[in-house]
Amino acid sequence: MSQAITIQPITRIEGHASIKIWLDDAGNYQDARVNYMSLRGFEKFVEGKPAEELPDIVCRICGICPWMHHLASNKAVDRCFGVVPPPAGHKLRELMQTIAHAEDKLLHFYFLAAPDFVIGPDADYAVRNVVGIAKANPELATQVVKMRYLVKMILDKFSRKTIHPIAGVPGGFCKPMLEEERQDILAKMRQVLDFALFTIDFAKTNVFPKYLDAIKTLGVITTGFIGTVDEAGAHNLYDGKIRLMKADGSYDDFDVQDYADYLGEHVEPWSYGKFPYARKWNEGFALDVDHPKGIYRANTLARINVADRMATPRAQAELEEFRALFGRPAQATLLYHYARLIEEVYACERAIEILEDPEITDPNVRAPVEPRAGRGVGCVEAPRGTLIHDYATDENGLITRANLIVGTTHNLGPMNLSVKQAARALIRGGQVTEGILNRIEMAVRAYDP
Repeated sequence: MSQAITIQPITRIEGHASIKIWLDDAGNYQDARVNYMSLRGFEKFVEGKPAEELPDIVCRICGICPWMHHLASNKAVDRCFGVVPPPAGHKLRELMQTIAHAEDKLLHFYFLAAPDFVIGPDADYAVRNVVGIAKANPELATQVVKMRYLVKMILDKFSRKTIHPIAGVPGGFCKPMLEEERQDILAKMRQVLDFALFTIDFAKTNVFPKYLDAIKTLGVITTGFIGTVDEAGAHNLYDGKIRLMKADGSYDDFDVQDYADYLGEHVEPWSYGKFPYARKWNEGFALDVDHPKGIYRANTLARINVADRMATPRAQAELEEFRALFGRPAQATLLYHYARLIEEVYACERAIEILEDPEITDPNVRAPVEPRAGRGVGCVEAPRGTLIHDYATDENGLITRANLIVGTTHNLGPMNLSVKQAARALIRGGQVTEGILNRIEMAVRAYDP
């Protein structure tokens, strides 16, 4: 008789999902699926709402990265209403988004990913967690908590709300930055940069070298990638053109307003999530480990693969070291963790650059806005991937249609393929241990869904 194994919930991820694995009569891998449980409700229940309300509504989609939904939504509403925020308004938006990235990456590496590497993938799950990390290295754990709190409080103190933000508004930002606020945040972000540099050195010395075999084999698939780059092809989290790269490294650049010409959206009956795919490649969509069709990946590894370079000096030095080891585009799934730390360095450096720009304290932070009929697509890079908000409004500025491609959904297809690959490689003759199941979960955790 064939057997089904269910992993529910997948632990140490920022959302909700489960894995189901089917074994054949001999106890070998037959098939596997990642079931994603988040209901796609926002696209329907925002219809009829005043567009200016959406940035405060859609940030409820995710309690981990609300700033990204908040700002992508603001950018979409700007386009619907035909307004361009003043430079200081743009810079304050980018600053908040970049600082939020810095906090999120510390959360994932230390709280969610590190137990697999520091405690070990075969350790008892009772200790393979953040509490185990704290007991193993209490001094480091204390510093991690301190840094996360520091970054969260930067957002909270300046914007007055860090979880469900309201500071971004159509046409710009709700308040200017005072000089004393600039100096305070600048000093704190320099502390966070120092810790980011420590973290990537710690990982390169104490974590990644021990797991090179796992990096080269666990959940490895061959796909394309998507991410945002600036006009010079450099990595960018807030604005720019979208780059869709094939597995061979060739790519197309396009404006996010044209995303529907390049990306399609597929639905499977066993998942609530949409499966975006590369329409531009004319391959269709197929979740086949050996011959995937239309599959590309988003998130940290994707962004550093598609970028010609990082836009800040220390992050660029780290990228050069990474590419010397793994090439471009790098395909190993566990390298998402390495890429995440390169982006942590970038986020801190970029926040400091913005804070050192004299224009950041310009009191002109919002342009006048009048509701009108229109269509607008807003895009930022969320920690989980390229985030797209597409709205249409009527003559009263009410939403008539909304379509969202949330960062995680780009990776729903790849996560399924990585789980299939891991299960096929690890399960033999019905031998299924806690360590094997955790390694299969690790293939999902790398994507930070």
